[in-house]
Amino acid sequence: MADTPAPQGIESYGYQQELRRSLGFTDLLVYGLVFMVPIAPFGIFGGVFQGSGGMVALAYVLGMVAMMFTALSYAQMSRAFPMAGSVYTYAGRGIAAPVGFLSGWMILLDYVLVPGLLYLIAGVAMNSLVPSIPVWLWLIGFVLLNTVVNYLGIETTNRVNKAMLIGELVVLALFVVVGVIALANGKGRGFDFTPLYNGHTFSWSLAFGAVSIAVLSFLGFDGISTLSEENRDSAKAIGRSMVAALLLAGTLFIVQTWVASLLVADPDALIRDGDPNGTAFYDAARTAAGGWLATLTAASTAVAWGFANSLVAQAATSRLLYAMARDRQLPAFLARIHPTRRVPVNATLLTAGISLVLGLYTASREDGITLLSTLVNFGALSTFLVLHVAVVVHYLVRKRSKDYWRHLIAPALGFAILAYVVVNANIAAQRLGFVWLLVGGIVLAGLVATGRRPRLAVAETEADAEAAATGATAANATATNTTATNTTAANSTAMNSTPAEEKQ
Repeated sequence: MADTPAPQGIESYGYQQELRRSLGFTDLLVYGLVFMVPIAPFGIFGGVFQGSGGMVALAYVLGMVAMMFTALSYAQMSRAFPMAGSVYTYAGRGIAAPVGFLSGWMILLDYVLVPGLLYLIAGVAMNSLVPSIPVWLWLIGFVLLNTVVNYLGIETTNRVNKAMLIGELVVLALFVVVGVIALANGKGRGFDFTPLYNGHTFSWSLAFGAVSIAVLSFLGFDGISTLSEENRDSAKAIGRSMVAALLLAGTLFIVQTWVASLLVADPDALIRDGDPNGTAFYDAARTAAGGWLATLTAASTAVAWGFANSLVAQAATSRLLYAMARDRQLPAFLARIHPTRRVPVNATLLTAGISLVLGLYTASREDGITLLSTLVNFGALSTFLVLHVAVVVHYLVRKRSKDYWRHLIAPALGFAILAYVVVNANIAAQRLGFVWLLVGGIVLAGLVATGRRPRLAVAETEADAEAAATGATAANATATNTTATNTTAANSTAMNSTPAEEKQ
């Protein structure tokens, strides 16, 4: 029954299927790519170039490897618990409910702050192109537009995602083709491998320090997991789409930054002085083809970050708030679903309001973009660490899995890489991140004191868990499981059934 078209099973955890299941593998893949933004390096190229000593492509290679281990862990947990909530759900059910709450609290630094960061970056970029319109007005316009699209339903969001992805890929292909032609005609410094490895500047600490910046471009693939209850295919589609999105986006990041690095007019100056105005990539485009390509890449960055990326970020954030509210860990009004559009309407509107307030506030600060970026990175990476632990605890400790690669080695490698990045992260981000964690601990203590201690329902039987993971109904999964184990109906119990995850 593993090929049953629509995943079932959240009812066995005590939930009702409220969101509309309308997304297939391709839709999830597009969502992940749009969330990561294929042209994301356009906006942070200068910072990564300086941080990596010019080895931008290497920073993205290492970043992709680090995130791939995380994607593998997401794939395992999304099959075990195919429901909305991302790390909140996986850590809560894979380790313990209080750990899930704190993980959800920490990833809110990523999910809730990301839309505000994207709106701010887009507003600044558009203001540089049309100075007569202030940043705050651009910001309000982006927030209103995205809120309307998300309110109309996940199908509308999905259609817009596909259109925006095509536009981004066209611009990216144009830059790469024009850039390669320019290099062949003697512009820039010609083709070499220094963007991948430069023996004069290389050190592991330098490379991994740059990864902490470059990883911002990869954040978003995990947002696919928030759509588990809107996925119409088997639960495996969630993990597969994450891995596919990460591989495709990572390849595009490496190619575009390699070409741009070779077009940098004065690499030593960029490493020495940095890129305070955020125009290094556009300057490389100007070297390749003049002002028209520089303007096109700048405008594309603004639209991609302010509309496409923030659109899916707002959708992912609303699903996280919905999942936590459904479990009584956030106010109940956030769990309200629109009766016809089948979207978490109040969570969507709250996300828009927070993004607007944050964007307007940080727009008034000189360090607004830097502050939000460091907090987003810290919140995401710290929760990814918990995700890797959840895989080991759930599969290896509880389920006695013998798949040591997927359930021990891969999570351990992912944990080690990310731990190194987090330890070497910006000190201010570490301090603010730990303050946010402390606040979360206080909130958790308050929940316990008021009788709202986190409790996450578990599947009624192991067969129900298998049904959730494979898309079969609970009854059919029970029958299949009983046959497979050759036990009698009288002696077959949920605790003695073979775990679905080990079969997979």
